Amino acid sequence: MRILADTNILVRSVERGHPSLRAARDSLRRLYEQGNELFITIQNISEFWNVCTRPTALNGLGNSIEATDRLTSRLERFFTVLPESMDVFAYWRKLVVTHGVKGAKVHDARLAAAVLAYGLDGILSFNGDDFSRFSITVFDPVAVS
Repeated sequence: MRILADTNILVRSVERGHPSLRAARDSLRRLYEQGNELFITIQNISEFWNVCTRPTALNGLGNSIEATDRLTSRLERFFTVLPESMDVFAYWRKLVVTHGVKGAKVHDARLAAAVLAYGLDGILSFNGDDFSRFSITVFDPVAVS
């Protein structure tokens, strides 16, 4: 299968001490060992960078630029990074209008659009409800690990 990882999977897989650390890592390892292709988007990388470098007082990880750069480089080696495309944009526009998506949820719609535009089998996410309106398959990392 071809599966996109949600940003929460990426963040939890590097956040030491978080209760979901093990589930994030185990699900990625299991999917990889089963021969699945794992993907991320440029948006995922941007969101990951945001959380990693944001201060802990503002719900971030408080990492330095250097540490975040090292973590990001690891992501780029492990996952296939999907390029930006007009197809993703077209799917996104249709999703946000059709489903009346507002505010921060537009980012979830963009990831759903990537799943649709690239013909992926679904998304691995701790927040399956965020994607339920888009009619894409959501893989629960707890069920996978």
